Amino acid sequence: MGSLMSELLRLEMAGWDSLCDGSGDDFYRRIMTDDGVMVIADGTVLDRDAVAESLRDAPAWSTYEISDERVVSLGADAAALVYTGKASRPGDEAPFTAAMSSVYVKVSGEWRLALYQQTPLLDR
Repeated sequence: MGSLMSELLRLEMAGWDSLCDGSGDDFYRRIMTDDGVMVIADGTVLDRDAVAESLRDAPAWSTYEISDERVVSLGADAAALVYTGKASRPGDEAPFTAAMSSVYVKVSGEWRLALYQQTPLLDR
């Protein structure tokens, strides 16, 4: 499970890095499955195209932290990375903190993001 954890964390951090450098729209259009979705903090469900469009002009995050990470095996070619994410943008009074889950599936030998979900954590 250790190498799987490392592999999924590397992908997750690449996603966060793209959100910090403004390339999130390209990154998520590439890594998400064709039918992948994101369920964001306010309950909105976005498909891959909507995710990419929403990130095109989104303000960049300046910092992020991943903690309390764990992997849940979902079979030979699927796994969920569950963690607490904390991120800040310039001018934020407090960081955005949420329980986050990313479900990855292998497609043609490559990990792809099928489902991402976040639940805000208050007072963290």
